[in-house]
Amino acid sequence: MSESTTDPIYKTEALIAEDIDAYLDQHQHKTMLRFITCGSVDDGKSTLIGRLLYDSKMIFEDQLTALENDSKKVGTQGQEIDFALLVDGLAAEREQGITIDVAYRFFNTEKRKFIVADCPGHEQYTRNMITGASTADLAVILIDARKGVLVQTRRHSYLCHLIGIKNIVLAVNKMDLVDYDQATFDAIVKDYAAFARSIGIESFTALPISGFKGDNITTVSPNTPWYGGPTLVEHLETVEVLSSIDADKAFRMPVQWVNRPNLDFRGFSGLIATGSVKPGDEVRVLPSGKTSTVTRVVTLDGDLDQAVAGQSVTLCLADEVDCSRGDVISLADNPPQAADQFEATLVWLNDEAMIPGRAYWLKLATQTVSVTVQQPKYVVNVNTMEQLAAKTLELNAIGVAEIATDKPIVFEPYVDSRTLGGFVLIDKMSNATVAAGMLNFSLRRAQNVHWQALDISREAHAALKNQTPKVLWFTGLSGSGKSTIANLVEKRLHALGKHTFLLDGDNVRHGLNKDLGFTEADRIENIRRVGEVARLMTDAGLIVLTAFISPFRAEREMVRGLMAEGEFVEVFVDTPLEVAEARDVKGLYKKARSGQLKNFTGIDSPYEAPENPDFRIDTTAETPEAAAERIVNALLGAN
Repeated sequence: MSESTTDPIYKTEALIAEDIDAYLDQHQHKTMLRFITCGSVDDGKSTLIGRLLYDSKMIFEDQLTALENDSKKVGTQGQEIDFALLVDGLAAEREQGITIDVAYRFFNTEKRKFIVADCPGHEQYTRNMITGASTADLAVILIDARKGVLVQTRRHSYLCHLIGIKNIVLAVNKMDLVDYDQATFDAIVKDYAAFARSIGIESFTALPISGFKGDNITTVSPNTPWYGGPTLVEHLETVEVLSSIDADKAFRMPVQWVNRPNLDFRGFSGLIATGSVKPGDEVRVLPSGKTSTVTRVVTLDGDLDQAVAGQSVTLCLADEVDCSRGDVISLADNPPQAADQFEATLVWLNDEAMIPGRAYWLKLATQTVSVTVQQPKYVVNVNTMEQLAAKTLELNAIGVAEIATDKPIVFEPYVDSRTLGGFVLIDKMSNATVAAGMLNFSLRRAQNVHWQALDISREAHAALKNQTPKVLWFTGLSGSGKSTIANLVEKRLHALGKHTFLLDGDNVRHGLNKDLGFTEADRIENIRRVGEVARLMTDAGLIVLTAFISPFRAEREMVRGLMAEGEFVEVFVDTPLEVAEARDVKGLYKKARSGQLKNFTGIDSPYEAPENPDFRIDTTAETPEAAAERIVNALLGAN
């Protein structure tokens, strides 16, 4: 191909040859745009990315060499064969399953550097699309000109808007297959505009393109004389990036770690989320609220006079303030909020449905806390935008629900800060990411309810009783012998002058939990309430015994997390199902087998046995009396 001295590629190569330092300086100071390509299956995302990579000539050198060699082998020259080979390479990756996940590509032009995320179009991989969109400044939503606006077009557009992407490009692709017909393009844009308005997208840029032919990608196409807008690359080079917007906001930096290589240096390291900071600035550490002054802004390349959003720095402060990972450093006179109850929008990403009341890990910036999610207020039908009632969230569902964390977190609404408003939920047992979420606002009750300091501490209560508070948590199948053994343990402790209280599953359901049934969600709420009561009783210095089936490990671990270290003692009454069913002292197994009793543990509802209980009682080999004696002896030995 002939090279023009006005061609950006030629100019870049010339600069590299003449002054490599000038080229590197120019490249270092280019802004970075992150964008995603999304839309329905086979709308041409990979082809478009292939065109961008080819036309920018910024594919890896070994890839380019391979393409050139392959071109020579088949005896052809020119742009068409090289581009076809590149697209074939992307297609081969897709066949190998790579674009089931998000595939990231890197390229640059004379004016800007780019990271593009190629997101899969299949509905079942919505979780991967969310991953790519979470850090994007712009979304290119492709539409096949032959098919128009599809369900996945709407879904991805809604998710892009939901996740806060302000710059939307509607790329009507494969215009060559509809003879570059303006009426087809106008009809699609009109249809999309009506939908965009309904979900709150205020503006978007529409382009008629052909990813395969190259129309309106880097150069204006003669095939669309009726189109007077920019090419795709021109638009990508000039659109405002998120980092420049974040730089104008108030200073926020989540602390990733405390940097103290020696006694003479103590700094707090992290990535600046928004705003800027410089020596002399008055800052506040949250959630403690302690204030100090920045003395140095340190990087690997030396101290800075000022640092801005997107930079990783270490801040040195004038005072020895208490600050650790998960805290947030902000301007002293403009801090973010801290709360523990919120309304949030959730995109459920797990094959297993959300279980209301179950505790998950919530990761927001550098903060990790335990969180419970309530039954959704509603889910959104992305086709009609209806708000529908729902008891849970299924895979790919988008819903709004209230959540509660176990301690206050520093946050800002997602519309104001992706970093302090966006989070993920992680299953505590499997460590799988189950949801992406956006905080909408804190609930008023989170601001109105405050912890009341009391003069008599839990330690004082325990000292008066001359004992160490404990929770003996008896778990096992119905009929396993939990209540029998727990009752014997309490009798022995009471005879020895210990202050105890036994919470029995059936007894609690006569009062505190009589409004709960036996669905999975109700069982979780049952254990949550009992766990909170048991915690209050340990605050009073009591030894608490509980006898509940408590079939799920996650909830037993949730209760363990409520207690002080070493106070939760898990006792697994390990009775085989056939033995417990043979006893059937309450006639429950018979009812469950006949279908009269639904959600019965061991029959049509699972029991997750403890993996590492503190005590394992094999009731086929040990009598209740012997088991009780063993537990008491161990407990008193610990005291």
